[in-house]
Amino acid sequence: MKLSRRVSWFLTAFGVWSWCIWITFVKNLWADASGLAFHNGNPTAYFWVHLLLAITSFLLGTAVGVLGLRSLRALRAEAAGAQRA
Repeated sequence: MKLSRRVSWFLTAFGVWSWCIWITFVKNLWADASGLAFHNGNPTAYFWVHLLLAITSFLLGTAVGVLGLRSLRALRAEAAGAQRA
C-alpha cells in the first residue's frame, strides 16, 4: 500500500504529538496530589487504569508515527530513483 505525502506527514505528526501528550500525562498522573491517583501513598485503581491507557496510547502513537516515517522515507527514495532515471 502506498500512502500520500500528506498522509505520511500526518501520521508522523500524530506520533510526535502522542509522545508529547502522553509523557506529559503520565508525569502529571505521577505527581497527582488530589488523592485520585494515590491514597495514603498507594496507587489507586484510577492510577492503574489511566497508566494502562497512557501506555497503550503511547505505543499505538509510536507505531503510527513509525508508519509515517517509513512512508516518508519510501517516498523520498522513490523520488530520488525517479530523478536518476
